[in-house]
Amino acid sequence: MTPKGEESRAHSPHSLDDRIAGALVGAAVGDALGGPVEGYSPDRIVERHGGRVHGIVGPWNGADWRIARPIAPYHKGDGHVTDDTLLTHALVRVYAQVRDHLDAYAIADHLVPDLMTTPRWIPELEAEALPLHRIFLAEKWLVARLHYGHVDPREAGVGNIVNCGAAMYMAPVGLVNAADPAGAYAEALDVAGAHQSSYGREAAGVFAAAVAAACAPGATPDSVVTTCLELAKDGTRAAIEQVCEVASHHRDFESALTPLRDAVAPYDTVGPDYRAPSLGARRPSRLHAIEELPVALGMLVVSGGDYRQAVLGSVNYGRDCDSIATMAGALAGALGSPVPEDWSKTVAEASRLDLWEPARTLTEVTREIFKRDVRRRRTHEQMFTALGGTTCSD
Repeated sequence: MTPKGEESRAHSPHSLDDRIAGALVGAAVGDALGGPVEGYSPDRIVERHGGRVHGIVGPWNGADWRIARPIAPYHKGDGHVTDDTLLTHALVRVYAQVRDHLDAYAIADHLVPDLMTTPRWIPELEAEALPLHRIFLAEKWLVARLHYGHVDPREAGVGNIVNCGAAMYMAPVGLVNAADPAGAYAEALDVAGAHQSSYGREAAGVFAAAVAAACAPGATPDSVVTTCLELAKDGTRAAIEQVCEVASHHRDFESALTPLRDAVAPYDTVGPDYRAPSLGARRPSRLHAIEELPVALGMLVVSGGDYRQAVLGSVNYGRDCDSIATMAGALAGALGSPVPEDWSKTVAEASRLDLWEPARTLTEVTREIFKRDVRRRRTHEQMFTALGGTTCSD
């Protein structure tokens, strides 16, 4: 599935600091670029913007952004990040509090209070507000089930619509488990159990594994996809395999837009009209997958790991393109492809966010967790050896 010439485009090694910053900044910038065209088809995007989107654009409805869609009165565009980034940064704050691996209980004990109790600047509302007031219905589920419903955190995701809501903010889990995809997969599945079930939860695990795989020295888009296929289950695995196989035959996102949609369509429950989902949309199934993760991986393959092309391909794909671009941006950034400075500067200023501070925090916490993991492994080795098992040196 490796496009010709990908070897020559492989990225040089980067430090843990670089990869974490690249992933988190890359995710936020992708989110901001995709937000203003979310929900529309590639053709509608071309019609609205007079061609493909090549950078930061304004709101779809211009000055009427507050009233055009009353259910979502958000200023999407002009470099504003969306809930994908707000939740990603919230999860980083949870890691900063716990300073160890997370589970579903950490979501109940730390993430939910963060969403409910601490006002923060919300770019799309152009005001300081509780994050709870911005996150959408599938994410408000966390608060309804965990805080008000007192549901077991490990089971709280059951009953929620099955979408990319948990997967879209799982990059920090992959980064904490950098170069350990299996560990990232397991941790994300536990964390996401508080939010999602079925293929939505599976996608969260696979995306975290993809980010962890992208951090490995010498990683390429092909190695990331291979890791995903080794870990993914059911419809998620089938969708990734099919989309990335199609992607391997394309070298530019323009030619890949329709083929990638056709490849993922049999696994996507939403249907052809994103804003008018089918009757069976977003229900649990072992046969289906969310659309966002396979397409993000496909765009990573098409671009050969180049950040700009992976994100622009994701943005111009339309549909849930802020989340697709968030995932593609995190993966390309973790691989070491630089995020365009003009984009990151504009997004940081427009969103009034320090995009690099969460990366610095998570890098520090990741190193602490790794040291703790080493101590735990050594303790286990000593105990196992004392039981008469073989030692690592054997």
